[in-house]
Amino acid sequence: MLSRLMNLLKACFRPRSDRFIHKNADTGGHQDGLLWYKDTGQHVNGEFSMAVVQANNLLEDQSQLESGCLSTHESGPYGTFVGVYDGHGGPETSRYVNDHLFQHLKRFTYEQQSMSVDVIRKAYQATEEGFLSLVARQWPMTPQLAAVGSCCLVGVVCGTNLYVANLGDSRAVLGRAIKETEEYLAIQLSAEHNACIESVRQELQLLHPDDSQIVVLKHNVWRVKGLIQISRSIGDVYLKKAEFNREPLYPKFRLREPFKKPILSADPSISVHKLLPHDKFAIFASDGLWEHLTNQEAVDIVQKHSRTGSARRLVKTALQEAAKKREMRYSDLKKIDRGVRRHFHDDITVIVLFLDSNLISKASSVKGLNISVRGGGINFPSNTLAPCTTPTETTG
Repeated sequence: MLSRLMNLLKACFRPRSDRFIHKNADTGGHQDGLLWYKDTGQHVNGEFSMAVVQANNLLEDQSQLESGCLSTHESGPYGTFVGVYDGHGGPETSRYVNDHLFQHLKRFTYEQQSMSVDVIRKAYQATEEGFLSLVARQWPMTPQLAAVGSCCLVGVVCGTNLYVANLGDSRAVLGRAIKETEEYLAIQLSAEHNACIESVRQELQLLHPDDSQIVVLKHNVWRVKGLIQISRSIGDVYLKKAEFNREPLYPKFRLREPFKKPILSADPSISVHKLLPHDKFAIFASDGLWEHLTNQEAVDIVQKHSRTGSARRLVKTALQEAAKKREMRYSDLKKIDRGVRRHFHDDITVIVLFLDSNLISKASSVKGLNISVRGGGINFPSNTLAPCTTPTETTG
């Protein structure tokens, strides 16, 4: 009887890695153990490559590429949307963002009849408010949902503009060709919100001048309130609304002193980059990649090889670096199952968006096929919470 109960618990907490793989033909991806990849595909503005490797028991990274109409109405505008959502404390928030953010963006684009910084900001705000409502509804049954959150990196190519919006510490990097040397320059497009960055700590201290513990150095890592590394996110409601920072939330998430204003923010940093013919590609990736590769190393890897398999090549290089740091072989690292794998590296999501200047110049008004790909091929009903999960240490 006891062994049967233990087997049931194992099945609950450790779902098979392919349990939620959605094998619909439109994803076109392949699975190799804990690695999912789509080596090449076509978007309105060029080609793309995607790859995701799982480390957590439940994949906390979610991602999507949507290309074609960026509005709820077929009149356009047209372009390409990329989203990388690095969850923490569980996968629920990143899944929610994957299901709702792009839909909100299409609605606001239609209302304003164009793509803009304002449209993207409103889409983030609506997604945050929607998740907050979900937490409030679920509080009596699933209070720990208040301690789940997600970073949120978005790229939108529309006309000759590349919009990049970010919450947290995922990153977008542009690869720009330098004619004179035939080399490629790495240009970071996203601002990051991690307490390890001094300017982020200063921002928090300015916003909370009366709180000497707003950032704390814990186990040699800077954390907001000693709990979380990132200062901006979707979710993490327990650090935004005081009414959700109380029992029955786990004690490790509860603050000793009540707070009057939100500790974390959901206001994204947004930049607009005017694309030029020598802007060849953009890499969008969760921080699991950037822990092991510099911006320039990532750009060089993409530039020096064929486009096909670019994202998978970046993930593999990061895993090889992770193995080297632990003085083990890459082949041995690949044998380690999810859950235990998290001790060696994080979930890693990479989307490489190649930019064809001929297509970009006319794509915002030209109709094309609508393309929709979810990283990992994972497809949940929008109201489904992860089975049997409880938030673990929230690192961001």
